[in-house]
Amino acid sequence: MAARGHVQDPNDRRLRPIYDYLDNGNNKMAIQQADKLLKKHKDLHCAKVLKAIGLQRTGKQDEAFTLAQEVATLEPTDDNSLQALTILYREMHRPELVTKLYEAAVKKVPLSEEYHSHLFMAYARVGEYKKMQQAGMALYKIVPKNPYYFWSVMSLVMQAISAQDEKLAQTMFLPLAERMVEKMVKEEKIEAEAEVQLYFMILERLGKCVEALDVIRGPLGEKLTSELQSRESKCMMLYQRLQRWPECNALAHKLLLKNPDDWQFYPAYFDSLFHLIDQSWSAPEEGEHCSEGSVHHTVAEVVRFVEDRIKGEEGKESRSLRGPFLARLELIHRLRERGCPEESQLGDPLELMVQFFGKFGDKPCCITDLKIYLHLLPADEHVQFINRLSEAVPLGEQGDDGFAFPDDTRALQRHLCVCQLSRALGLHHSLDAEGKLRLITELKAHYRHGLKFGKTALKTELQFSDMYCLMVAHVYVDLWKETGDENMVWQGLGVLQEGLSHSPSNAQFKLLLLLLFCHLGAFEPVVDLYSSLDAKHVQHDTIGFLLTRYAESLGQFAAASQSCNFSLRFFHSNQKDTSEYIIQAYKYGAFEKIPEFIALRNRLNQSLHFAQVRTERMLLDLFLEADIVLSLEESVKAMSLTAEEDDIPWDNMRDNRDLTVFTSWDPKDRHLTEEHRRQSLEEETVWLRIRSLTLRLLAALASLGHTPSQQNSEVSNGVADKTSIISSLLAQLNQTLQAGAQLADKQVQFPFLGPPSTRLASALSSGSCQCQAAAFQLSVHLQELETVGLDESSELQTQICNSFKSLVVQLQEMLNKCKGDSLEMKEGKLKTQPALLEHLIFFVETMCIALWMASNCAKILRPLKTSLQKKKKKKKDANTALPAVVCGFQELTGSLQDLLTQSLEHIKGQETSITALKLASLSLEGFPEDEASFMKAAMDKVHSSYLRSLQEAGDLLKKRAETIKSLKI
Repeated sequence: MAARGHVQDPNDRRLRPIYDYLDNGNNKMAIQQADKLLKKHKDLHCAKVLKAIGLQRTGKQDEAFTLAQEVATLEPTDDNSLQALTILYREMHRPELVTKLYEAAVKKVPLSEEYHSHLFMAYARVGEYKKMQQAGMALYKIVPKNPYYFWSVMSLVMQAISAQDEKLAQTMFLPLAERMVEKMVKEEKIEAEAEVQLYFMILERLGKCVEALDVIRGPLGEKLTSELQSRESKCMMLYQRLQRWPECNALAHKLLLKNPDDWQFYPAYFDSLFHLIDQSWSAPEEGEHCSEGSVHHTVAEVVRFVEDRIKGEEGKESRSLRGPFLARLELIHRLRERGCPEESQLGDPLELMVQFFGKFGDKPCCITDLKIYLHLLPADEHVQFINRLSEAVPLGEQGDDGFAFPDDTRALQRHLCVCQLSRALGLHHSLDAEGKLRLITELKAHYRHGLKFGKTALKTELQFSDMYCLMVAHVYVDLWKETGDENMVWQGLGVLQEGLSHSPSNAQFKLLLLLLFCHLGAFEPVVDLYSSLDAKHVQHDTIGFLLTRYAESLGQFAAASQSCNFSLRFFHSNQKDTSEYIIQAYKYGAFEKIPEFIALRNRLNQSLHFAQVRTERMLLDLFLEADIVLSLEESVKAMSLTAEEDDIPWDNMRDNRDLTVFTSWDPKDRHLTEEHRRQSLEEETVWLRIRSLTLRLLAALASLGHTPSQQNSEVSNGVADKTSIISSLLAQLNQTLQAGAQLADKQVQFPFLGPPSTRLASALSSGSCQCQAAAFQLSVHLQELETVGLDESSELQTQICNSFKSLVVQLQEMLNKCKGDSLEMKEGKLKTQPALLEHLIFFVETMCIALWMASNCAKILRPLKTSLQKKKKKKKDANTALPAVVCGFQELTGSLQDLLTQSLEHIKGQETSITALKLASLSLEGFPEDEASFMKAAMDKVHSSYLRSLQEAGDLLKKRAETIKSLKI
């Protein structure tokens, strides 16, 4: 049996101190203790492995691996060594070695249930489904327990899911799995709900809906008890798939009688009605309508049914349920869509919504309930509707400021709902600037009055009146966008900062602050805001784009690294975590969750955001470190980056961004449309392609940085290959730039709260993409020069010299576009120009690439110049004139030096003028003291952020200026 027999093994006592040291993170002491123990007991394998774990955790991976392999080759069978090796291999991210470990252990102890189950789980970690199936059956033969048998069945299903050939899945794996389960059904060995769920999953994947229905409705279906109405929901789904509309209708109607508030069955009820009408279905003259009971196949019956549910609610003494009232509005919507005259039987939508507000207006969900049915109101009834609702809001006496306030939180919620609905109907947007400012004053008064209801609230709780504050910020943004008056955005930031001071955990305040700061070009305050959101797990993928889009483009390189790390840490741990989830799902029989975990893993691996963050992080590391800390070649090598490989799944890219993360009450014509989503994804993909190609071109440029030995044919071929790779990548880059230019010409505008635009348009307008492509093209010409030599290449040299000059001109133009004040004071108001900052960062990036190209140039020209001088000495040639390309290169390095000096002077001038800005002289007299202080705090953050961006850009350019010294030839 299992190797658990030696519970009181003296080795356990000896090993205990090492385990304790490792658990407490004291790895050095663990290594020392293991060494002591190994001197006395050389054959204590587990001590060796524990020492290896200590070495692994102190960064000595190679030593740890060697030590572990010493033990692994002995094929240990003691539990301690096996468990310790499993932990070590997991930390090394080498789960495939665990399988070999347990394969050996199972051979030596063939009847151990424990080792067989560990082997199965080891296969699960690496996704070896065929071996899992075999291991499951081997386990079942030793210990005939149902779970082991069904592990094997599930592994067959996983082979079907992961099979490239769908035909193979449908004709081999799934039918085999079905037969295996049927065998257990015939022998009446089915015990658990999980086994029935698995049988259902197999039949469903085979498309055998009738058989699946028989299982659910038969005795096996009685085992489905863990979820409420699990049988009914599955039956409903199968009826819909089989298009058995009478059964679908009867079942929905039966379930709604039981629980009229269960919304999931209303859409099925209405869908089935219209399908029955379309099919001109009529009830049989005798007997039951169908196996589920009576069918409502006319609009009149359904209208009566919904009205009866509402009467039942109105007759109750307790609080009414929302379901039936919403069902009536949904039915009107559907009847109107089909042009059915019966919609009038249900009543006037305006009256029905007013009635709904009367019953449920004090619930926060009232706005989301009614918002979806506002389209039922004609435009000329909008104002009347809001007036009717306002009459139903109990407000106190009017104060001196002309505003009446609610006396309790329920009245506050009603008033808030009316404000939200009027914004959703576009009544806020149709006001002129004066009207909007009056509205802001009223909403601010309501917000501050409402704070008294939350005086005792905890820091983690939201204030009752927070939504007024958010709405004020939205109206300020409307004014900013319409008038271009930046003062509006400062006031918006001020009001959000005030809101956050009263409600520190309000995520919507933080998200909107984050967006506004980024639009103003200030990234420094954003990192703390994002950290305080405490994004969990998959949110790093769904909302991470808000952070990573602006980090580098606004010059905050250190923060950009941190932002990328936030996301990358999650993506990298996803692989390991998903394996653990799958193992837990097998252990607890949650078979239907396993394909979901696999789908989640695929969704994250194919994520657009993952590809973006990976690419941007590598580019960022190169801009910050290549040729400063390490050489470009070493940096590229450390990243395991190759020009030939493209690891981005372009064809299966998944856009997982949550583009509706901001609370918004905008009317329908301002909503984010599917077309917007498509255009945004297209733009993101083109920009990612440009960045990915730039990164691969840099890897190719690094691979050219060899020191050329004698010109033998092998070397020539190698260089030719590398040059052809660069040429191929450049062709792709130019093609992508053309596509990008066409996209940028369309000037697509997304809603303010929709997806942010990429850096594509500003990259093209600054000229950075074109200039970078020119630098890469130069490296190709220089390779040709290296192959041909200096003697036979006067035309090529002239071409290269012209390209040098052209490159300098392009860089000068880019620098000129950065000129101007990015932050300035005009008429006592603070003005930002984030576009200038973005242009400066593009200049910095392009300068880095130009310098790398020049460095590559120098490596090629040095030996060519030396060999030419040697030839001249031999021939005693008195002509001392340098070749044209060498002169051109010397001019280029001089010009690059001059450009760096100019850019550093520009940055220094900007830093001086921004530091000199006296924010104290801002005209904030017109604002109450507390409002002015919050606005001033926001301005200080922007001011500090601009200085930080300029400082980081300047520091990087200074480091780059140092590298020019190494370009002498």
